[in-house]
Amino acid sequence: MSHPLLPEARLGELIDGLVERGWYCGEAFLPEALHAPLFAELEAMAERRALAAAGIGRGAEHHRRRDIRGDAIRWLDRESLAQRRYLEAMGDLQQALNRALFLGLFEYEAHFAQYPPGAFYRRHLDSFRGRANRVVSTVGYLTPDWPADAGGEMVIYAPEAPEREVARVRPEAGTFVCFLADRVPHEVLPTRRPRASIAGWFRRNASLGGLVDPAH
Repeated sequence: MSHPLLPEARLGELIDGLVERGWYCGEAFLPEALHAPLFAELEAMAERRALAAAGIGRGAEHHRRRDIRGDAIRWLDRESLAQRRYLEAMGDLQQALNRALFLGLFEYEAHFAQYPPGAFYRRHLDSFRGRANRVVSTVGYLTPDWPADAGGEMVIYAPEAPEREVARVRPEAGTFVCFLADRVPHEVLPTRRPRASIAGWFRRNASLGGLVDPAH
């Protein structure tokens, strides 16, 4: 069963996009009833300085690199109703992906991300082939009324040709992006105004494989 906030037809579009090209972008995918409270919560966090500067790497390898990324983050912890609703919706997306693509996804983690004016994130992959960590990445955008000249777009590159740009995603509230973490290079262009989103990753059990392979 699909989540009431994630209609079955949109889930079908998303799954088809992952299979055909390794990524999906859907405008107005997240309804205002979901993204507006999350945006208000992130704004309140920023005002009380409850966000932490993001870094790269995990565990002992984690370190800050302002020349690579400049966002500030806070991990979702279900402390608010808005967070719980978002994570429940992602749980239903996880089930839909497992049913359709046999990915064996078993865990989802996500954090708020705010990019101040001038911030960016250089081109990168969210995972590396052969590692049982992040399998499918998600980005839900939260900032309403994003001006066309404000920058901050996410650039998606072709999995089979990492130098070839295939899409630019305007970070407008409600837009949702999903892609294969180890195959789709992407970056965030410098933003000219504060930019808000939720970045998330589905993880898979190391003993299970998946059947997704984007068409090249």
